[in-house]
Amino acid sequence: MDLDALRFADFSKLGTAAGDWEAMGKKLWELESDARDNLGGKAAKADWQGVNATVTKEFIGKTAQEFADAATQATSIANILKDTHGELVGYKEQLNTALDQALSRNLTVVGTGHGGFTVTMNIHPDRAAKGHDVPEHSQADVNALRDQVQKILEQATESDSTAAQALTMLVSQTPYGFSDAAYYNRDRAAEAMKDAERIANLLKTKGDDLTPEEFDRLHKDLAAYKDDRLFQEQLATTLGPRGVLDFWADLSDPSDGGSLQRSRLKELGDFQQNLSLVLAGATQSDSPAMRSWENDMVKLGEERVQTRGSQVYGYQLMSNLMRTGDWDNRFLNDYGNALVETEKKMKLPAHYWNAGVPPMPKMNFIGEDFGRDPMTGFMTALAASPNAATEFFTATQPDDNAKYVLGDRQTFDDTPLNSKDGNSATDATGAALAAAATGMNPNDPTARQVDLTPEHRKVLDRSLEYLSGRGDDFPSEIRDDMAKVLSRHSDVVHHSASSLSDDDQDPRQLDRSQLLEVTKQISRDQDAYGMLNEAMNREILRDIHGDHPSDPKETLQRGGATIGFLEEARYQALKTDKEDPSWEAKWLYHGFGGAANFIPVLGDAAQRGVDALAYQWQLDEQERINKGVQEQNGKTFDFRENQLRALSQEWANANPGHTNNAYTLENEINLAALNGNSRAKGLAGDQ
Repeated sequence: MDLDALRFADFSKLGTAAGDWEAMGKKLWELESDARDNLGGKAAKADWQGVNATVTKEFIGKTAQEFADAATQATSIANILKDTHGELVGYKEQLNTALDQALSRNLTVVGTGHGGFTVTMNIHPDRAAKGHDVPEHSQADVNALRDQVQKILEQATESDSTAAQALTMLVSQTPYGFSDAAYYNRDRAAEAMKDAERIANLLKTKGDDLTPEEFDRLHKDLAAYKDDRLFQEQLATTLGPRGVLDFWADLSDPSDGGSLQRSRLKELGDFQQNLSLVLAGATQSDSPAMRSWENDMVKLGEERVQTRGSQVYGYQLMSNLMRTGDWDNRFLNDYGNALVETEKKMKLPAHYWNAGVPPMPKMNFIGEDFGRDPMTGFMTALAASPNAATEFFTATQPDDNAKYVLGDRQTFDDTPLNSKDGNSATDATGAALAAAATGMNPNDPTARQVDLTPEHRKVLDRSLEYLSGRGDDFPSEIRDDMAKVLSRHSDVVHHSASSLSDDDQDPRQLDRSQLLEVTKQISRDQDAYGMLNEAMNREILRDIHGDHPSDPKETLQRGGATIGFLEEARYQALKTDKEDPSWEAKWLYHGFGGAANFIPVLGDAAQRGVDALAYQWQLDEQERINKGVQEQNGKTFDFRENQLRALSQEWANANPGHTNNAYTLENEINLAALNGNSRAKGLAGDQ
């Protein structure tokens, strides 16, 4: 900043701008409150139907959120302008005070342009008026004044330039919307960007040659800034896509003499998570710099990075830095589509991911898997972004992603130190599938149910098709995830399981043969089976209390039919695993933790019957285990008599005006269960 620019600056307009933005922020917060409580609140409570349920309601929800982002951005701009205004006014005062004090020592400062200046005598002694003494000064006085003015100008320049940089980056993050980045002053924003550059340059120049003390400080800084929007983008763009890959390859390779893997091995997992959070947050920016970063990272996936001891693909490195955080949906799908396309070109991806000279021992320090399979980290990121997951699993171009990852993909053991665990990539794929079909993050125990859309239903249909086609090769790691999916889609599952025949014109009906096969595979796992049956019990109760068919008996008969369908699926599972049953000898109700989010939510009237029905169902399950594996061909449904009796009683409570007595109702639901069981046998091809 030039001397005269600061000395004679009029900062009143900057102060006015700060005040205007502050007023705008306050007004927007009022609008945000109104949008959230009135617009959003009413939209959430409304009974949306048809296109409005999937388009208009979502639009209103996003609009309400936009008000919050707009208010946040306006407040951040006001805070930065206000802080910068105060600082520049202060520096101007400091400068003018310094110049006034210099006159008392016969010194003055003259600007030379382009930020330069010179310190000279104000009045030469030879030109002083007769009888007037000129104040004396030393060279030390000259040097001190020069240094003082230089420091003030540098501070003013930094205040001005960093404010401009922060405001530019803040606005460019969302060129077509508003940023949710919140800053309370210019110092915080400037410090974040400065620290980001320092850390990025440290990672580029030292890699795993960092001393333990440098690593500890770096780790602490990443943890402190993991949610800071400007820091995230500045670090990512300064380090660059290739810099990210080079650093992680260097850190992962233990053969190059670096000491961090020995001295800080226990801390590497937390460090990996924090770096992932920072990079994920950076992808939320829509700035041109980050768009370019994301595109370049996708292109680098196929390239191999050479370390001292091995050679690894970009996908392997990057996927391990995607295990935590909220990644941009567009980036996730571009990355995932490219990964699938690359694996299909490889023909045998397991061979390539295990390659290297020798293979990289470990690229992941979170959990047991070595991180050689890039699909694990990618699917983990996808599970945390349900909308992106839905898009990925419904995409058929450039490849049919669902068909590939659920049906065709070759897997390999990425946890060779544990021979008894499941496949980590398949497990992560199951979580991503659950997110895609339900709109909920299955790893978040606080995730709330969202309205199901046609896209969620499409994921359900495609998953039934590809997973049922695997028969008894259905991945055991996905049983619990499909239980969550069917539980969340309990309405169409109950409707389909209780249908009397196939009906191509019925939009609620699933492919019943595929549904039976998948239900059978779910039933091979005790907890998954328990979750699905809990959901179906609740759905039947909701149907009894909430549905209003022309003949109320339909809900009774459909309840019985679904029980029969489930019973046949369970028998098929028992028959498959009869040589090595995996269930505990005693049935225990464990509850389902975070999976409870996927279970149907009932109204008050139906909710009262939940506990009683669950208890009766558990009695039936224990009876089955006590008697061993056997098919029920008798005239009564012995292993479901308690459950069916409880359902008939609940139906009677919901239909008090009906004339049937307890005996005829129980008989009717038993017959419906037997018929449902028989129809399911036919679907399975049993005679």
